[in-house]
Amino acid sequence: MREMQRIYLQKTEAIEFGFYQNKTDFIVEEIPLKQFGQKGNYLILHVEKVELTTWDMIAAFAAFLNIEAQKIGYAGLKDKHATTSQYISIERKFQRELKRFKHPQIKILESFFDTNSLQMGDLYGNRFRINLYDIDDIKAGRIEKQIRKIEKNGMANYFGFQRFGRDADAIEQAKAMVEGELFVTDAKLKKFLLSVYQSERFNSWLFERISLSKDAEFGLFEGDVYLKDSKLVTPKEIPTKEFRAKRVIPTGLLCGRNVFRARYKAREIEKKYDDEYFVEKGSRREAIVYPQNIQTLYKREFGVLQLSFELPKAAYATVFLENISGRNLNAGDVKKS
Repeated sequence: MREMQRIYLQKTEAIEFGFYQNKTDFIVEEIPLKQFGQKGNYLILHVEKVELTTWDMIAAFAAFLNIEAQKIGYAGLKDKHATTSQYISIERKFQRELKRFKHPQIKILESFFDTNSLQMGDLYGNRFRINLYDIDDIKAGRIEKQIRKIEKNGMANYFGFQRFGRDADAIEQAKAMVEGELFVTDAKLKKFLLSVYQSERFNSWLFERISLSKDAEFGLFEGDVYLKDSKLVTPKEIPTKEFRAKRVIPTGLLCGRNVFRARYKAREIEKKYDDEYFVEKGSRREAIVYPQNIQTLYKREFGVLQLSFELPKAAYATVFLENISGRNLNAGDVKKS
């Protein structure tokens, strides 16, 4: 079972460009869920890291403080091949000791305090700045046109290729593990493969729903589950006006237990990608998301288009690029040089 191809709301002939995930061409800034203050038992560090995974960065702080990595809180995982900034939490008692912290790839930008440690998901979203290469006037114009369409109708919120391992090999492993053909003892690997299993089914569901949509607008069905004011709802009637006003967002299933499932026509489609015997906790994910604060800067003499934008948490910048370019990206397309 290989990763299914992704299709998009905004139909276009493929736009080819160069995209490089490295410390100068891929910049990510975490947007916190709330403002931090000067009171509380936890030290909140705003940290910049270069060419390191979040785990590498946390390991460096843990080694310096001689504590377990689990004692350090974080809200999200950030790419390795990039310059990224994010927030982590450490007990306040380490404040003085951290003044001596030095690392060639890590910089502490700011510090705050809070009454709670950070937990996974405690972020609003991420801000990106990406350079696209091999751009000419025609490509720049086509990209701008695609962006305007995405601003109006949103983008398909697939899990990106990164979710599934190089060459999507993790999909095969996940399926084998769930079906009992592969025994995994490593807890982290098992958790990862379980999420891969859910993610692949979501992507397959989203592919079908996009294929059933028309005129670049996500097609709604009776019984869909929507996110409204941070709550899941199933309106009696299809909420077309609220959807177009961006007050409700349709969601797709991440299969598992204790999850809100769709009904009626929407359930007929969803059921094909469900696994009601999957014992892990289920959830729902936005089917489409709306990038915010999109800005472009075209440097004609260099053939470069600088693209800046914000995405909600768990949305992929590479998927935004796919929605713009009308083509699937993979690990081979994202050169690290």
